[in-house]
Amino acid sequence: MAEAGQDGPAVSLLPVRFSEACERNKEPILQVLRDWLPPRARVLEVGSGSGQHALHFTRQLAGLQWQPSDRCEHLADLVERFTLEGREGLAPGASLAAPLELDVDRADQWPRRPYDAVFSANTTHIMAATSVPRLLAGAAGVLRPGGLLLLYGPFLGGGVPTAASNAAFDAHLRCLDPAMGLRDARALSDQALSLGLEPLADMAMPANNRTLIFRRLGPPAG
Repeated sequence: MAEAGQDGPAVSLLPVRFSEACERNKEPILQVLRDWLPPRARVLEVGSGSGQHALHFTRQLAGLQWQPSDRCEHLADLVERFTLEGREGLAPGASLAAPLELDVDRADQWPRRPYDAVFSANTTHIMAATSVPRLLAGAAGVLRPGGLLLLYGPFLGGGVPTAASNAAFDAHLRCLDPAMGLRDARALSDQALSLGLEPLADMAMPANNRTLIFRRLGPPAG
């Protein structure tokens, strides 16, 4: 799933896909990961898009074990980026796994191993509204007890856009496809709690984005 947001969609620049939004938001997101992830965290990224986040975070966070994933049609871009840039220069003890095919609507494609965290940036508003609960349920299913789900992107607050740019972006998305659109942070948190994910934080980010953080409750992932 491509990185896209109110600050611009992913674009294709030869030789591989490139997202200006990823370049702008990678440092603020990195700081969130530094603050919230445990040491040597095992992280599943849902919707890795251009792969820029995966490379940046594993180059900066020692011991980080990052598993990128995306829908089938985006895997070639990920493989090409990792092939061209290589895995040299990773932080000590960090690892970047080969990308997995993962469509959040396909229960059989979710990996079975427990992760310390699931991370996804700028995905909930470009997937169908019916897919968002499946993203939450899939994350709950692969997280260890106490594991974290981190969602980055623009969200509504109580059904209301938090900025004029968010309102315009939401309208644009719904014109493209009525199933897309900014999700309400409060409603999403209620959905998450019903699936065993406790809301922990709603953090303001640059460009009118937010990071929502949830903690996995209940028995170990299956």
